[in-house]
Amino acid sequence: MAYWLIKSEPFKYSYDQLVKDKKTVWDGVRNYAARLNLRAMKKGDLAFFYHSNEGVAIVGIAKIVKEAFQDPTTTDERWVAVEVAPYKKLKKEITLAELKEIPSLKNMDLVRLGRLSVQTVKPEEWELVLKMAGEKV
Repeated sequence: MAYWLIKSEPFKYSYDQLVKDKKTVWDGVRNYAARLNLRAMKKGDLAFFYHSNEGVAIVGIAKIVKEAFQDPTTTDERWVAVEVAPYKKLKKEITLAELKEIPSLKNMDLVRLGRLSVQTVKPEEWELVLKMAGEKV
C-alpha cells in the first residue's frame, strides 16, 4: 500500500462533502507531477485529505477506490482522474504550521512542495501525522 496527500479548497470541495457524497472522482488536476502521482495510485491506497487556502490542515483520510482513468473534464487523453471515498475523519486536524514545527517532517512534500495538489507521503511521515492526530498507527 502507498500513501498520498490530496488537496482541495474546502469552499470548493471539503472532506465533509466527500463523506456526504460517499465517493467522488478526483479530476481537474493539470500539473504533470501530480498527474504522475495519480497514475501511480492503486486501489486500496490511502490519502490524507488536506484543506488548502482555508483551514490549511490535514482533516481526514480518503481511500482510492478506482485507479487512474481518463479525466472526464477534458478530451486530452494525457490527463487522468481517480475515484476516492471517505475512510476516516481525523480526531484532530493537523495544520501546516504544526507540520513545519516537526524537524523529521521538513522533507515532507507538503512542507517542501506546497503547491503540488497530489503528493506522495512516506510511511514514516504517515505514521507520525496519525500519531499527531491521536489516531492508531
